[in-house]
Amino acid sequence: MTQVTSESYQRELERQRQRKDQLRLDCESSLKGIDRIFFEAGCGHGHWLTSFAEANPEQVCVGVDLISLRIRKACEKRDKRTMSNLHFFKADLNEFLEVLPENIRFDQTMMLFPDPWPKARHHRRRMVQESFLNAIAGRTDPGGHFFFRTDDRPYFEWTKELIDQNPHWEVDASREWPYETETYFQSLMEAFQSVIAVRR
Repeated sequence: MTQVTSESYQRELERQRQRKDQLRLDCESSLKGIDRIFFEAGCGHGHWLTSFAEANPEQVCVGVDLISLRIRKACEKRDKRTMSNLHFFKADLNEFLEVLPENIRFDQTMMLFPDPWPKARHHRRRMVQESFLNAIAGRTDPGGHFFFRTDDRPYFEWTKELIDQNPHWEVDASREWPYETETYFQSLMEAFQSVIAVRR
């Protein structure tokens, strides 16, 4: 039983290595010559980022999501508009941050309506974690922003608490939301909360 478990673990490690190697190559190819991006973590079907990128053609925008169907639909939106400043990647968020070329900096980071994982035993699956805030801080110059929006009040409080505890970020009540357009998920919500943090 132990040998089978060990073999399965080794196979999974190899699949992970191959996946990250391919993602690294895709990033290097698609983002060649680019050193600053507007980043959306969990871009869904790409509604918000496509609209933002269309309104800001001078800004290179990158979105990632783990679901293949979402990325396919996001790419269809981009290709229909023949937009060269917009890129989507199917990727685990942490793996993407790990393999993204080191020279690429984040002007701003956006996260819209991520899965709240409401049960306490699932909180470790939430996208907003101390490690995530540290990772994007490492790619963001002082004055850059992280924008977060959710319809789940406990997740909002969780995110705000993590920001308050983080040495790299602080809540910026004076900063306005960078761009408003209703997304699919937002259209389903009766109410939502937003928090904006600035890189110290």
